[in-house]
Amino acid sequence: MSARTTTPWPLVALFTAGYLAPYLLPTTVGRLSAGLPLSATEAGSIGSALLLSSATTGFLLASRVDRFGPRGLARAGLLLAAAGYGTAALTTTIPLVVLGAIVGGLGSGTITTVAATGIAGQRDPHRTTTLGLLGVSALAGALYLTIPHLGPGHGHPLAAIAVTALLVLPVTRRLPTAGAPEAPHAPAARARRATAAPLPHRRAGLVLAAAMLCWSLAQNSLWGVSGRIGLQQAGLTEVTVGAVFAVALGAGLLGVIGAGALGQRLGRALPIGAGTALIAGCIALSAAATDLTSFATGEIAWNTVYPVVLSYVIGLAASLDRRGRWAVLVGSASSLGTACGPLAGSLLSARVGYPGMGVILALGLLLITAPMTAVALRTRRTAPLPQEQPVVEIPVLEIPVLEIPVLEIPLDAVPAPRTAYDTAGPRQATAGAAAGPGSASR
Repeated sequence: MSARTTTPWPLVALFTAGYLAPYLLPTTVGRLSAGLPLSATEAGSIGSALLLSSATTGFLLASRVDRFGPRGLARAGLLLAAAGYGTAALTTTIPLVVLGAIVGGLGSGTITTVAATGIAGQRDPHRTTTLGLLGVSALAGALYLTIPHLGPGHGHPLAAIAVTALLVLPVTRRLPTAGAPEAPHAPAARARRATAAPLPHRRAGLVLAAAMLCWSLAQNSLWGVSGRIGLQQAGLTEVTVGAVFAVALGAGLLGVIGAGALGQRLGRALPIGAGTALIAGCIALSAAATDLTSFATGEIAWNTVYPVVLSYVIGLAASLDRRGRWAVLVGSASSLGTACGPLAGSLLSARVGYPGMGVILALGLLLITAPMTAVALRTRRTAPLPQEQPVVEIPVLEIPVLEIPVLEIPLDAVPAPRTAYDTAGPRQATAGAAAGPGSASR
């Protein structure tokens, strides 16, 4: 499959399945707290354990996707996700719920690693990322509208993630195996399979990874407690909160579509810097919400801008290394921040309240805007990924070798006169001159 002519739908599907767990985090944590004998902090800790296992898997597999093969890793991740989340959904035994969440997180991390590595090798990583964000936002929005009508219980969001993993499993047959001659989903496959080289743009990559850890921590500190803000502080019902989340994710779809249409016309620095500053304001507004209007305004505005900035950050990370290593490492750092988000949000809100938490998170985002923008400015002239030229095989014509018989020609040897072998020198020249014309032998 060529990235120039065909949309890499298997990568889009993997992206959707891998990122669904973080997108459903508010309802997952909220239902764990409501459906099981767990406090809000304990439920947030389970959500953090799920995302932490996902981030750890990304760090471990960052440079090993080609070695094990995208197809095998993707299938293993999808099966782990289905088994882990399915077990957590079907049991009420808390240790099994925790174990299932961790195993499911390992699966999600494996899936997102394969997707990130493949996307980094595309000719246009930003376009593929926006398609993945469209997929996961649309699916999560539909689930937020559906889950409240399925009745109480902690298992519905977890079961939805498990079923999604099973549904995506058939598309993995279009992914390359380990040692495939050409990875059909990546134009830079040959470059990635080359001898391992040191990470390029090491300083910029490390700064971006550290900034993304803090960026995701701030986002998911609020996202992990957004359900409780709507229910407790704004006084809304679960159905209303779910509807707000669905509308917010729908607005995120519009933002992603706009980002895809805009492409690289504004570069990466402006969308990342200005977008992060806007997100800071949205977080402060949403955390201080006391009614439907303020809660919906903050959540919808936030979810409109968030996927736009995320798509540009993922594209920036992919541009730092054509083999996809920085894309995976930055994504794993983001997952690590996401993992700490629910617990950090629960602790902050318990100490300073939801409005105080929003102010702290907003200030933290404004602080990391500068280094993220600086990385985007520094690498704005990064050369695009080389496009592979089609290899034309020229057939070699086999010309039969004809055996030519050797004809032996007998020669009658004529003895040469002795003088013909005499030495050269002035004596012969003098003798020839003395003989004069007409004295040559016949």
